[in-house]
Amino acid sequence: MILRGLLFITFMLLTACGSGRNYAPVEELENGVSVDEKSYVVSRGETLFSIAWSRNIDFKQLASTNRINPPYTIYPGQVLQLDGRGKSSAAGVKNAAAGGAKGSPAKRKSSTEKTASATTAKPRSSMPALDKNQYPYRWQWPAKGKLLRGYSARGAVHKGIDLQGKLGEPVYAANSGIVVYAGGGLKGYGNLLIVKHNAYYLSAYGHNSELLVKEGQKVKSGQQIAKIGDTGTNEVKLHFEIRRDGKPIDPLKLLPRK
Repeated sequence: MILRGLLFITFMLLTACGSGRNYAPVEELENGVSVDEKSYVVSRGETLFSIAWSRNIDFKQLASTNRINPPYTIYPGQVLQLDGRGKSSAAGVKNAAAGGAKGSPAKRKSSTEKTASATTAKPRSSMPALDKNQYPYRWQWPAKGKLLRGYSARGAVHKGIDLQGKLGEPVYAANSGIVVYAGGGLKGYGNLLIVKHNAYYLSAYGHNSELLVKEGQKVKSGQQIAKIGDTGTNEVKLHFEIRRDGKPIDPLKLLPRK
C-alpha cells in the first residue's frame, strides 16, 4: 500500500510539471471574494464594469451602492462596497496593504480626492453617454466559426458560448454600444472586451489575440473589434457572453439562427 501511494504521488507530480500553462476555465469563475467579504480595492486597469462583471453584479447596483454617477469614474486604491451598504473610499488602502487595517469611509469629497492624489492615482477614462432610447436589437454573431460549446446555467456552469476560429480571424461587435473594458485583468478570459449596449445589456468577447478598440470608444454592430486568439485558454476560440442587469443569459436566445 505504501509503495502504491508513493507511485501515485510521483505520477501526480510529474503530471503537474509537464502540464505547461495553467488556465482558469470561464465556467469555474465565481465571485472573487468570500460571502463574508464586503469590500473590494480597485486595482490599476480595472473599471466599474469589469469589477461588476467579475462579481456577477449589475453595474448600476454597484454604482448606486457606492454613490458613483455616470461616467462611473473610479480610482486605483478606491474601496468599493459590494454588499449594498456603506460608501466607497480611497482612504486606508496603504494601511490595509501594509498591516490589514481597515480604512474609514470618506466623509467628504475633498478627502477622497486628496487621498487619490497622494497615491498618484489617475482616474479611469470617462465614458460617453448612450442614447437613452437606444435598445439592443438585431443582434449578430460575433464570429463566423461554428459553435463549440453552449451556455449552461446548471452543472458545469458556462456563462456564455464558445465559437471556433483560427488565430487572427475577426471578432465583431454583436451590437452597437460603448467599450467599457479592454484588457487582460479578468482571470480566465484572456484579452477581454466588454461592451455596454444600454442600461440593461452588456456583451463580452474573451481570449482575443489582439484588441482593436479602446475603452470609451463607440462601436457599431458588425464592426471588427478584436482578433480571435487563445489568451487565457488552451485553444483558439472566442468566448462570448451577454448579460442583462448583471446576470448571464443564453446568447443563442438573442442571436439569429445560422
